[in-house]
Parts: sequence; structure tokens; C-alpha cells
Amino acid sequence: MKTTALHAMKLALEAAWEYQLLTFPNPAVGAACISSDGSILSLGVHKIAGGPHAEVYALRNAYTILSGDSTIATSDDSHAIHDYLRTHHNGIFKTISMAVTLEPCAHSGKTPSCALLIRDLEIQELFIACKDPNPEAANGEKILEDAGIKCTFGVMESEGNALLAPFIQWQTNPFVFFKWAQRLDGTIDNGTISSQSSRVHVHALRDKCDLIVIGGNTVRQDRPTLDARLVNGKAPDVLIYSHNEEFDRSIPLFHIPNRQVFIASDLERIKEYRLVMIEGGAGMFSATRDTSDWYLSYIAPKIGGGSQSLGVIQEDFEVLHAKITDNIILWMKKK
Repeated sequence: MKTTALHAMKLALEAAWEYQLLTFPNPAVGAACISSDGSILSLGVHKIAGGPHAEVYALRNAYTILSGDSTIATSDDSHAIHDYLRTHHNGIFKTISMAVTLEPCAHSGKTPSCALLIRDLEIQELFIACKDPNPEAANGEKILEDAGIKCTFGVMESEGNALLAPFIQWQTNPFVFFKWAQRLDGTIDNGTISSQSSRVHVHALRDKCDLIVIGGNTVRQDRPTLDARLVNGKAPDVLIYSHNEEFDRSIPLFHIPNRQVFIASDLERIKEYRLVMIEGGAGMFSATRDTSDWYLSYIAPKIGGGSQSLGVIQEDFEVLHAKITDNIILWMKKK
């Protein structure tokens, strides 16, 4: 395996993780274009369902660099990018290779087929982490190889499968993740903990979720809204996990239009949804250990200010992805 292809795939995976779950109901996907001299020419990532796929953004960016033509440099219209590249490429992609975290799609739905575009631009070679598990979109490989474009699968396949896991699961079952914020000393209470950028990220995730699950004690103490106002997004339904159904109905979460709020002493309601975020502390962590698929933690570079932690819970995690900004953001699953 070419070292350049591995490096390109690492960059594509890293880019895709920035949008993990934010592309719901589509998978998070990254792509990179590799120039003839082995340098990384461009990156692309799928950002939102219905928007351009990762390959299209990578090809758009590569075209802008190679041609000096900036006509579509900022376009987010998938059909417009496809059409423009087909009309104006003038063979400049013939020496270009690509690394893609997922097999390019064969079908045309809300967006045109990436496999057909790559074929028409005469890309030289593709390095692909995973085959597409969606029968409707699969078989891009056949389109490409029939056109003489070599496709090498299995490049960082395990990392590609980890990125793809939520998408595969929510096809048939809810994908559930538990989210919490903490300081370096492990405390999780008493005021705002995570940074503004992390809170924006949480609101972006809420905008994509069908359901938020939260403990009754947290609702009573924090009086949350649980909306996605920081991204002007929708507010998902809420399941309050509580054995006591008495709540102050002036708490903001009860007053969001187009939202259903359920109160239950079990978690059966989760089965009716596809993408579910659980928010809470030690009690909810323990109660949902058999329900949560992944864990998302925001660790703020702060000490002091709180007194409560996740307590005596013991759990070993595998880190799926880590990002360090003004907070540490960890995507994890249980070992």
C-alpha cells in the first residue's frame, strides 16, 4: 500500500469525524484527492444529508486548484458541481487518485451518482476503506472498474468501519449515545462546563436527533430547554426517565412547539426512534449502560467549581476519535 494513500485516508477519516452523526440519516464520509507527485491536493467531507457528498467537495476543491477557475469554488449545489465539472474538466483529473472512506455511490437520489462523476472525470485510481453497506447505493466499484479505474478496498478498513458504525445500526435499530461534560477533576455540576464551541456542537447534534433522554432529577434541578437554538435547529422529542411523574410544567422543555415530552420509568420509548442522545449524570449513566452504544465526553480544561462526578462507576472505554480544541472531545465505546 502506498504511504501517500494511507496518509490521504487518515486525513479523509479525520475530516469525516468532524461531521459524525451530523449527516444523519446519511453516513459521515471523507475524501481526499492525491496529485501525481503524491501530495494531498484537496479534502472533502459530507456535511449534511441532501448536500454534496465528500467526493464531490474534494473534486470541486481540486478542480479550483488545478484550473484556477473559481466559478464553483464555494458552491454547495451538488447538481451544479457535477454538471460544471463534467463540462469544464478538460482532462485535468487523469493523473489524480482519490482516497475515500466509503465506496462511491452508484445511484442517483437527492444527489447525483459519485461513481458516475468519478468515471466521467477519468480519475486514475481509488483507495477505499469500506464497501457501501446500503444496497441502494452500492456497486460504485463496478461502474469504476468497468471504466478501467482501479479500486483498492480495505485501506484503513477497521477505522472506516468505526466511522460507519452508527449509519449501519440506525438502519434497523436505534443508535444511542450518552453525552456528558466534565472538568479535569471529574466534576459535572454547578454551572456551564464546556466551551461555547462545544455547546454549539451539542446543539448541532440535538438538531439531528429524534429523541433526547434525560433523568428526572436533572430536569428538576437544571430546568433545561433541551433545544438546538445555537444552530437554529429543531428541538427533538424528550423522554424523561423518572419513577415520579410530577414535574413543574413551567420548566422550559415542556413549552417547545412540535415536540412530544414523555415521562416513563423505563426506556422502551427509545425503540421508536433512530438517533437518540442521552444526557445526564451518574444515575443516568448507570441506568443506560445496557442501552448506550457510544459515549461522547467534553472535557473542559478547568479544575474546581463543582462537587459531583460520575461517582464510583467503573468502565473501560476504547477511544474512537479524539479532538483537542478549547475542550477535549472524545467519542468512545465500551471495551
